[in-house]
Amino acid sequence: HLLLGGKRGHLAVIDWMTKKLFCEINVMESIHDVKWLHNPTMFATAQKDWVYIYDNKGIELHCIKKLYQVICMEFLRYHFLLATSSEKGFLSWLDISVGKMIAQYFTKHNRLNVLAQNPYNGVLLTGHPNGTVAMWSPNTNEPLATMLCHPHSVRAIAVNNDGRYMATCASDRSMKIWDIRNLKNLQSYRLHSSANCIDFSQRNLIGIGMGNVVEVYKDCCTTSVEAPYLCHTINGTITDIKFCPYEDVLGVGHNIGFTSMLVPGSGEPNFDAFETNPFMTKKQRRETEVKSLLEKIQPEFITLNPEEVSRVDVKTLQNKLAEKEKIPYVKPQKIDIEPRKKTKGKSSSAKLIKRKNKILDQEKRRHVVRALKEKESAGKKEGGEKKKAVLDRFRSKSGRPK
Repeated sequence: HLLLGGKRGHLAVIDWMTKKLFCEINVMESIHDVKWLHNPTMFATAQKDWVYIYDNKGIELHCIKKLYQVICMEFLRYHFLLATSSEKGFLSWLDISVGKMIAQYFTKHNRLNVLAQNPYNGVLLTGHPNGTVAMWSPNTNEPLATMLCHPHSVRAIAVNNDGRYMATCASDRSMKIWDIRNLKNLQSYRLHSSANCIDFSQRNLIGIGMGNVVEVYKDCCTTSVEAPYLCHTINGTITDIKFCPYEDVLGVGHNIGFTSMLVPGSGEPNFDAFETNPFMTKKQRRETEVKSLLEKIQPEFITLNPEEVSRVDVKTLQNKLAEKEKIPYVKPQKIDIEPRKKTKGKSSSAKLIKRKNKILDQEKRRHVVRALKEKESAGKKEGGEKKKAVLDRFRSKSGRPK
């Protein structure tokens, strides 16, 4: 399914394989970004003032007025979160399953027009004019990490599917490849012009849109590449590019229209039907939606290293064990009792059990009191004589106050 949105308000949903048009509307105001939600039946659009949600027939479902003047959007499919960045510098996370605003922070930056997500851990990445890239989570109002990637303003950011490589482009015509787990620079390239957009394919090919030229680089993350893998010139000015999943196609959006560009070896040939099924039926889509809702990941698990959730906190565990050892524990003795039988109906089985339990409880209490006194006396002997207090002269020999 292909979703197209234009600056003048044009919206279209197309079956990309059969070229069947599902809906085509004009919202009569500018559209800044469009994004599919958890399935192809709903999508979100960032319009002039607010964010709207439509179905695949073009019917307006929701108008979210809490998200004001949004420029870029990202959808976290495993968390059911719609993340947005606004023109005023606000980052927001909206849970679309319950319609609740999870978090909304002011980033202390004026305009957030560069936004990307790390599919590995769900962290958002924002690019800023001072050349830094910040990583954000809905659990804190401060960035988890900040990287100085370029000496000039960052124009585009992309992260590959396994969350290992990050590509950044700046206004000084530079492109850098980073190991995002170690925050280390791997490769640096010099482009012909400053990039407008960048995207990773499923097989780690990088597509870059520069003016009216699209360049595709292959194996540029692990080795230094001297020339691009493919280069294609388009009549219009490129605004956005996106690789088609499970197909060797790169979609290019420009000011004249939309172009599909063949890129051999970019798509993953084998798909996991439990993860993503391009040929799913209507019944399978409903079952997948229910299952994904039941297995939804909570926003509290969005961290730089998601494996920390499964680790054992050794310090806290040691404190718990030490506190547990301080609790006095006395093992009760085994007592065998045969209650004396009485006459005149007082020796029924229920009354015998009741009398037996009563005697056992009394013996257990006596044993516990005796053991605690022995432990206290042993502690006094080890610690020496207890220092007398001022008011001890008013106490009797039994220990009780007079």
